[in-house]
Order: sequence, then structure tokens, then C-alpha cells
Amino acid sequence: MLQTPSQTVGPYFAYGLVPEQYLYDFKSLADNQLVNPLDEPDAITISGQVFDAKGELIPDAMIEIWDAYNRRFGRFGTGTDAQNRFVFHTVKPGPVDGQAPHLNVIIFMRGQLIHTYTRLYFPDEEAANAQDAVLNQVPADRRSTLIARQTGSGYVFDIHMQGGHETVFFDI
Repeated sequence: MLQTPSQTVGPYFAYGLVPEQYLYDFKSLADNQLVNPLDEPDAITISGQVFDAKGELIPDAMIEIWDAYNRRFGRFGTGTDAQNRFVFHTVKPGPVDGQAPHLNVIIFMRGQLIHTYTRLYFPDEEAANAQDAVLNQVPADRRSTLIARQTGSGYVFDIHMQGGHETVFFDI
């Protein structure tokens, strides 16, 4: 029996996963609204962009986040936004199993044979971050790639797939 050829992770699932990004006339089953910011007083916005090794934007990545504390899931395609960002409306998670508040982030994009996992930690959780067993396994000089920047409108978490600012990725 011959081996079947491998195929990259995306964007061939666009129709079912991020239809808005490809201008289909229906909505995705999962989107970026984990909470309605108008109904949730503690709502935060998390945004960011995905960059390649040259520092150029990747316009058609798909980002998923999982909040284990609040048990919420979201998905957003960077091509859905005019600035090629991912944008999520959610609430800040709490600690789970002694870990600092964080979001699990999964990146799908063309050129990858499998999706990539990382974490987003919050800069205003310094004490909890210092005690987080997973974050402390990352070399100290690379931890900043996992910590979002706080802005007046929420948090910014840029993902660098390769290069000098490469985000730390995890094997699951």
C-alpha cells in the first residue's frame, strides 16, 4: 500500500471553520464572541496578529482559544479582520489546577502539517505567573513571548511563527 500525500492544515477547511473570512454567506459555528461585551461587565478584548519568519503578516491563519477556567471556546480567522488581526471578546480566566490564568491558543495556517499550540498569559498576573509550572519550564529569556501586552482596550498577543521573536510553542 502506498502512503497518501500529506496536506497542510489550511486553508482548505475554510467553508466550515471560518466562512466569513472567505465571504460565504453564513456564520461559523464557533466565533470570536465568547461573551457579549455589552452584557458582560468584565469583558475583555484580546487581539493580535500572526507573523512569519520575515515579520510579514499571515493574512489567512485561523486562531482558536480555549479558556479551561470558564469552559469557553472561540475561533477567528485573521482574514476576517481588515487589519488581519484575530480579535476575541471574552472574560479573563481564573487559575486552573494551580496554574496562572491563561488561555490555550491553537494556530492553524497554510504550510503547517499539524496545528501549533501555545499559551497566552496575562501581564497583570505577575505573582501567579511566577508560580506557574508550565511557564517556568520556558527559558526566562523566552517567557515574554507568552505574555500579552495590556492596553487601554484589552490585551494584545502577537504570534511569531519563526524568527528572532518566535513565540514559544508546546508539544501536546
